[in-house]
Amino acid sequence: MDGSDLDAGAVASVTDIKNPISAARAVMTKSPHVMLSGAGASEFAREQGLEIVSPDYFFTQSRWDALQEILKKEKNGTVGCCALDTHGNLAAGTSTGGMDNKRYNRIGDTPIIGAGTYANNATCAVSATGHGEFFIRWTVAHDISALMEYKGLTLSEASELVVNDKLVKAGGSGGVIGVDRKGNIAMSFNSAGMFRAFARAGGSSGVYIYKEEGIQ
Repeated sequence: MDGSDLDAGAVASVTDIKNPISAARAVMTKSPHVMLSGAGASEFAREQGLEIVSPDYFFTQSRWDALQEILKKEKNGTVGCCALDTHGNLAAGTSTGGMDNKRYNRIGDTPIIGAGTYANNATCAVSATGHGEFFIRWTVAHDISALMEYKGLTLSEASELVVNDKLVKAGGSGGVIGVDRKGNIAMSFNSAGMFRAFARAGGSSGVYIYKEEGIQ
């Protein structure tokens, strides 16, 4: 999602696009649509010259083993990024393989603008990870932006309110990364840990997992 004009693109239920986030960007920049899914998304990606691979490309033994064990705790594999450029433009992108043992063609929050991904130059850029159904119902990414715009909260305050209050009360687990128009960063989560990192133009950076770790 592009925070400068709220343009957005998404793909869902794809099994053969090597880089789904590139396909999502192509939907945003080269089509009049916001979301394409399944075979239609794959056909569009192919038309745009994106690399198409066999579904076997995405196979990993560890995830297969996890599925066979039918773990009580659902897992997900989400990669997200938020950015602020030198012109003050914000952007967010999110890609995921979804949760283990999900139903065929289940769609989570990642491709749904306002749920798992949102960007607006007036407020912030947000990318989420966690139990997608809750992020959809509570429109988590947009809610953070709305709290900043309408209630005057900081990015950190809004993220904490949504992730560690609203989501916790609802029974949802997960977290978000975000950056606001001034370059402030927030990484809120209500799970035991969340892989996260940041980098600034001045050279400072950091990689964290647990709650006691934080941005310096």
